[in-house]
Amino acid sequence: MFAIIKTGGKQLLVEKDQTIFIEKIDKNEGESVIFTDVLFINGKIGTPFVENATVVGVVEKQGRGKKIVVYRHNPKSTHKRKLGHRQPFTRVKITELKG
Repeated sequence: MFAIIKTGGKQLLVEKDQTIFIEKIDKNEGESVIFTDVLFINGKIGTPFVENATVVGVVEKQGRGKKIVVYRHNPKSTHKRKLGHRQPFTRVKITELKG
């Protein structure tokens, strides 16, 4: 059984006991998180969401992704700019699909 949930502006296909990486949410490690924006579960298609359907997970880790380097250079002047960015994420293990 699988479900499609919406979180962090993205749609994810999830199954029970699957680990997913999502945009950072304000939960501590070990806390449970409930996703109520379920688009599809058990053959039911939502318009836009399936009523009374939830996906439950447990936060395993809060972290930051790999660093990407952004380098901007204007060849007509001596202007250079080097930036780094690390996107924060939350790792969640899906424990239950209800609906």
